[in-house]
Amino acid sequence: MTEKVPENAEQPKRKVKIKLNRPDSFKQCYAIGAMGGHSPYDFRICFYNDTPKGVSENNEQVIERTLETEIILSPLAAMELSKWLNQHLNEYIAVFGPIKGKPMPKDEKPAKDDSAHLQGYI
Repeated sequence: MTEKVPENAEQPKRKVKIKLNRPDSFKQCYAIGAMGGHSPYDFRICFYNDTPKGVSENNEQVIERTLETEIILSPLAAMELSKWLNQHLNEYIAVFGPIKGKPMPKDEKPAKDDSAHLQGYI
C-alpha cells in the first residue's frame, strides 16, 4: 500500500549546481550608454561608446557612436534582468550612497529616445 501525499504538501527542493564556462569567443566590453527597443517578441539593448570628433562646418559638435554589442532578450528574460539590475542598484546605493546624475524635473516627461530604429534588426 502506498502512502498518499496531500496535494498542498511541500515538495523537497532540488539543488542545482551551475558550472560557468567562458568559451574562447567570450568578450567583455565597457559601454557608456545603451539604447534599444522592443517588439511583441523580444527586447533589444544595444550598448555603445561615444567619441567626440570635433566641430562640424555648421558649428555642431560631432560625436562618433560605436555600437559595441546588442543583446536580444525574451520578455521574461528582460523582466528578470530588470529585477536583477534593481536589486544590484539598491545594494550599490546601500554601500556607496546615491548615484549622482542630473535629476529630471518632476513635471517634465522623458524625451522619446532615438532608438526606435533598433526595434527591428540592425
